[in-house]
Amino acid sequence: MKTSREILEDFKNGKISIDEAERLLKANRIISLEEFVNIDMERELRTGIPEIVYSASKNPNQAAQIAIKIAQTKNISIMTKISDKHAVEIQNILPQDLEIEVHDLAKLIVVKKKGYKIEDKGGKIGIITAGTSDIPIAEEVKIICNSMGCSTFTSYDVGIAGLHRIFPPLRKLIDAEVDVVVVCAGFEGLLAGVVSSLLDVPVIGVPTSIGYGVSEKGFSALNSMLSSCSPLAVVNIDNGFGAGVMAAKIANRVASFRNRLKDK
Repeated sequence: MKTSREILEDFKNGKISIDEAERLLKANRIISLEEFVNIDMERELRTGIPEIVYSASKNPNQAAQIAIKIAQTKNISIMTKISDKHAVEIQNILPQDLEIEVHDLAKLIVVKKKGYKIEDKGGKIGIITAGTSDIPIAEEVKIICNSMGCSTFTSYDVGIAGLHRIFPPLRKLIDAEVDVVVVCAGFEGLLAGVVSSLLDVPVIGVPTSIGYGVSEKGFSALNSMLSSCSPLAVVNIDNGFGAGVMAAKIANRVASFRNRLKDK
């Protein structure tokens, strides 16, 4: 299936009529897969976000079929919150024209056409975790950012239990001139506010469901980040995907203007 841009190019070059272009553009919007899903094929064009298949609540065969159909049409799709069964199923039914990257730690699978390369859009994102237990969510952030054409710089296990550990990673991010920083933290979630107070770029906090007692399931970290005296943006508990998307949108917009200034 041709992209909307390719259809418009065909119309511009006189290869198709305006009526045919209109028909093709309408057909491009939605693809039905059997009776269980209508796939929005223009989401990336509208929002800049590659099509994501939230897999936790889907049976492995359905999730795999959806991801394969999207990748065959749009070059890439991403399955999030996968189980081992999802990974086994997609490997069993994967067509020869596609390849997959299984990221066990991030519970995520990237499905791509063979040979497809993600365009480097110039955005630069720092990703920090308070503890080692927060790394799976941080890795989800990283892969989403990379899939949207951003470079990522990671520093893990630098939480406030040893606050001195945060300063070398922050120097690294400053030297790299990152456009935005994502901080993943459980327990009391204080690290996000600390980082926000030390940097002049946007900070996105990701509360994680790490901790016990009153901090169980991430609600203490969420409330702490929302209550931060030092301003930051906050996504839902364990929402690495959402944080990655927002960070990439910010970073890529900054990179776009940075490139325009270079061209002047």
